[in-house]
Amino acid sequence: MGKVIEEIALERGHSISARINSSNPIDAADLSDSDVAIEFTQPELAVAHIEHCILRGIPIIVGTTGWMDSLDKIISMTEERNGSLLHASNFSIGVNVFFEVNNRLAELMSGKSGYSVSLEETHHIHKLDAPSGTAITLANGILEHNSDYISWVHGEEKKPHVGQFQLPLISHRKPDVPGTHSITYSSEIDTITITHEAHNRKGFALGAVISAEWIHGKKGVFTIKDVLNL
Repeated sequence: MGKVIEEIALERGHSISARINSSNPIDAADLSDSDVAIEFTQPELAVAHIEHCILRGIPIIVGTTGWMDSLDKIISMTEERNGSLLHASNFSIGVNVFFEVNNRLAELMSGKSGYSVSLEETHHIHKLDAPSGTAITLANGILEHNSDYISWVHGEEKKPHVGQFQLPLISHRKPDVPGTHSITYSSEIDTITITHEAHNRKGFALGAVISAEWIHGKKGVFTIKDVLNL
C-alpha cells in the first residue's frame, strides 16, 4: 500500500517527506516538513504512530484496521491537542458507496420472514486481521439497520455456528485477492446478493491521498464519509 500511495501522491503533485518502515522507525524520522501523514501499517504499530503525529501537530490519515479498541483514547487525545485525524476501515470510494447500499438493503429486508443473511470476505494471504475492517463495518451496518439481528459470529474458511438473531461472517484468505465482500439474503424462494470486488489496491490508495488533501487546514476527528459527503 505504501508504494501505491506514494505513486499516486507523486502523480497528484505532492512530495514525500519521509518513509516510515522497519528500517526507518517513526521515532528516528524527521517530520518537521510534513503537512500530513498517511498510516497503513499494522494494528500493533498504528496507535503509537497516531499518537506520535498528534503530539507533533501533524494531521494523520489512518487506513490500518484492527486498532479500534483504542479509538476513544485517540479521539480524546486529538481533541485535547486540537489535532486532526481521519480514519476509515476502507478508503475506496466504491466500498463506501457499497456501505450505504448495504445499510439500505438491511433496512428493506428487516422483518422480511423467510430470509437469512450471511456475509463473506476474501483477502490476500498476507492480510493480518480477520475479519477485515470492511467486513466488520458491513456487519455492524446490518445490525444497526436490520432488527432481525443483534450480533455477528466470525468463522474462518467455513460458516460458524450461529444462534437465533446472529449473523454469520466468514473470512477467506487466498493468494492475490485485493479484497472481495459479499452479503447474501437467502430464502426458499430466491436469493439476493450484493458484492464489491476490488481489482487492485489503487482505489484504496487514491482515497487515502484524496483524504490527505481534504484534511489540510481542518481540526477534529473525521471519517471518509466526511470527505465523500455520504
